[in-house]
Amino acid sequence: MSKMNVEKYTKNYFMPPQIDMSWAFKEHPGKAPVWCSVDLRDGNQALVIPMSLDEKIEFYKMLLKIGFKEIEVGFPAASETEYEFLRTLVEKDLIPDDVTVQVLTQAREHIIKRTFEALDGVKNAVVHVYNSTSVAQREQVFKKSRENIKKIAVNGAVMLKELTEAAGQSYRFEYSPESFTGTEVDYACEVCNAVLDIWQPTADKKSIINLPSTVQMSMPHIYAAQIAYMSQNLKYRDNVVLSLHPHNDRGTGVADSEMGLLAGADRIEGTLFGNGERTGNADIVTIAMNMAALGIDPQLDFSNMPEIINLYESVTRMHVYDRQPYSGSLVFAAFSGSHQDAIAKGMKWREKEKPAHWTVPYLLIDPKDIGREYDGDVIRINSQSGKGGVAYIMEQKYGLDMPKKMREDFGYCVKDISDRKHKELLPDEIYKIFHDFYVNIEAPLSLIDFKLNKTADGMRNGTVHLYINGNEKRLSAQGNGRLDAVSNALQKELKINYSNLIYSEHAMEIGSSSRAMAYIGITGENGKNVWGAGMDTDIITASVKALISAVNKLL
Repeated sequence: MSKMNVEKYTKNYFMPPQIDMSWAFKEHPGKAPVWCSVDLRDGNQALVIPMSLDEKIEFYKMLLKIGFKEIEVGFPAASETEYEFLRTLVEKDLIPDDVTVQVLTQAREHIIKRTFEALDGVKNAVVHVYNSTSVAQREQVFKKSRENIKKIAVNGAVMLKELTEAAGQSYRFEYSPESFTGTEVDYACEVCNAVLDIWQPTADKKSIINLPSTVQMSMPHIYAAQIAYMSQNLKYRDNVVLSLHPHNDRGTGVADSEMGLLAGADRIEGTLFGNGERTGNADIVTIAMNMAALGIDPQLDFSNMPEIINLYESVTRMHVYDRQPYSGSLVFAAFSGSHQDAIAKGMKWREKEKPAHWTVPYLLIDPKDIGREYDGDVIRINSQSGKGGVAYIMEQKYGLDMPKKMREDFGYCVKDISDRKHKELLPDEIYKIFHDFYVNIEAPLSLIDFKLNKTADGMRNGTVHLYINGNEKRLSAQGNGRLDAVSNALQKELKINYSNLIYSEHAMEIGSSSRAMAYIGITGENGKNVWGAGMDTDIITASVKALISAVNKLL
């Protein structure tokens, strides 16, 4: 039994009068919503150190580059910094014609007038007015009745319309019944419809009704059922953009957004990586990338995720969590040997079959689509890793295609080193281990030269010139091929026997095209399997060096 006193909690949300769950049969949204970034207002006010003017401009330019067409730029009447930011955007001509800036205001005359002063010269704007409607706010904060709270909303709507007309502007309007999730749904609808009756939205000038999950109070399907009721009962519905603004108190901001879209919403207000008050806002990156992963164009460009993250972390002083979907540094990382093996085989299959769609095991999307790399971001090597992942890195980054059994041997070698060092091994470290353990090993045997001629019966004979324990020797060699001749000479001189010689070779495709790599595996009399590799500009010399490397390991 938990020691927590759960009896002090109860449901603070309200079910809609009619519950329609037909939206739940939809698999996904048919298209991208209208996206509105609230990073520069909601996100900025949640920062320990709010962004400076220059930082906000830098962030704003990034939002434009990503493709946002609606951006909430602040609460211009709230402070001189907020006011100055909007004026800077106007005076430096930083608002493209196809971009709408959104400003937040309370329904108070002097605040709305100050907001209009800040908007002077803006071509496209949304003026967002709000008031709290929840039971808790009505009873505890405002101490007003439902009728009085509705009157505040209506008066604000009237004031906004009159002052807009007086200013000769054609700004669009947005209304939020703030704390919607703690409001009786039919009452929230009544308030929104009263506001819409004042604004009389048209097809040319649609109004936005924004339903914030100011504090998450329910499971996502309940929020979506509330949205469905609102969508079906709002007046002027064809001329209303139904917007969502989910926070993340219960950790379901993304789910609220996705289900809300299925239930009839047209627009999402959120932030990059979910920055915002308390546990944050809905993460637009995740929502958009979830759509992309289903083949739906989100109309936002996250193809250079590392660049976006770097700028975000720089100006907000926040950190994108390592496991944040799509954007975290470890979200594509596979350390497990079985996962790495499946990914490596999936990539090989993809290269061969060239399928139309992405279906690689353990990877929902192609990391390269958002600027990530397979060798540094996907296959990561530590003591949990296996031969498949290690071999994949060696082949993709260094062009080394080891025989299957050698991959296993090398995989155990790398795993052991990672385990003893208690650290992840980077690709260059893994390559160094490979080179140190297998390539051109020169003790106790070190090749100086060899000369082998072909005889009339197709055999090879000649000499192998090398150092053995520092002593120079020339060995007589004979066999049915160059490698066999050298092998016979070594076994005779060293009085050793080995069998099951496995040999493979290839040109080095990555790096210098003039180099060749050879791999040789042999089994000693004690049953021990050893591997050696040889690298040289000449493939025959590379194979002899590989054999000598293997014999050196056997010795």
